Amino acid sequence: MGTQAKPGIRLRAVLISLGILLANILVNGLIFLFFRDSTLNPLLTAVLAVLWGVLGVYLIYYSLTFAAEQYPDKIRGRILPFIFVGPAVLLLGWLLVLPALRTLYLSFFNASSDKFTGLANYAAIFSDRLLGTALRNNLLWVFVGTLACVAFGLLIAILADRSSYERIAKSIIFMPMAISFVAAGVIWKFVYYYQPGDEQIGLLNAIVTYFGGEPQAWTSMIQPWNNFFLILILIWMQTGFAMVIFSAAIKGVPDDILEAARVDGSGEIRIFFRIIIPFISTTILTVTTTIIVFTLKIFDVVMVMTGGQYDTEVVATQFYRQFFMYRNFGYGSTLAIVLLIAVLPVIIVNLRQFRKQGGF
Repeated sequence: MGTQAKPGIRLRAVLISLGILLANILVNGLIFLFFRDSTLNPLLTAVLAVLWGVLGVYLIYYSLTFAAEQYPDKIRGRILPFIFVGPAVLLLGWLLVLPALRTLYLSFFNASSDKFTGLANYAAIFSDRLLGTALRNNLLWVFVGTLACVAFGLLIAILADRSSYERIAKSIIFMPMAISFVAAGVIWKFVYYYQPGDEQIGLLNAIVTYFGGEPQAWTSMIQPWNNFFLILILIWMQTGFAMVIFSAAIKGVPDDILEAARVDGSGEIRIFFRIIIPFISTTILTVTTTIIVFTLKIFDVVMVMTGGQYDTEVVATQFYRQFFMYRNFGYGSTLAIVLLIAVLPVIIVNLRQFRKQGGF
């Protein structure tokens, strides 16, 4: 009887699973259609949508887990990981993979996406003067921005670790991470603000004129140095991120090794370069690659501060201009693919580093 019962139990579990899956699709599909066609007050709609998001996710996982529990232990153990990871993978595939494939497809067509042009768009980007400027500026962001963030983050982490005001100092340095790049751009736009005449409301020009200097249009007239003034915003924001990661890694350096080095007569500078740096080298690589990805994708700060004018164009702003303003879908998609190709090697290095550290 036991051997005959197993197929029946499995069939019942399969039917329950299919029923729960179809019920989830039907219910959530109807709720989606309701919100899409709703004429309710926008605020009420937003509140209901948030509730649906929270409760909907909970009910989906609860119902799918209930369905998995209907199977024998061996099968259930294989199904549960897919239940917890599967929805996230499907969502990422829908929001990231499919748009990337569609962008790749559009990059082989003309501006209106009705004529196949092959690699013509890829050939055109290497002869575009504006793209040359954008690539040069992206390299500036990558090298200057990343190097400064890592160097300052490491220096502050070392100094704060030896200070009695460690928590206060770290909180102040990390505070810019709490705001978005757009908000940071707005703040620094007032810092760099310039207007003709003696009265200056921009903080930097107010300081310059107070000491007898001439006010400057820092983000427009002073080229190509205006790019460095924009990169300073990235440094202001991302140094706190680097500092926190480095501080945690430095605290993981064994005290007995440091004490042994000091007993042997090694100075603090030698300890820093010979012991601390090699010990946290994997963390330095991880932080560096993470910030490189930020700098390659930089868009918000440039768009808010200059709109890509005055030779501050980067690849992301050029893509936005071509795709959304000029409606040149083929060329804009090609720029997006070029940016993706530039980011991929850095992401691969980061993933390999996580794997070495046992992240996954």
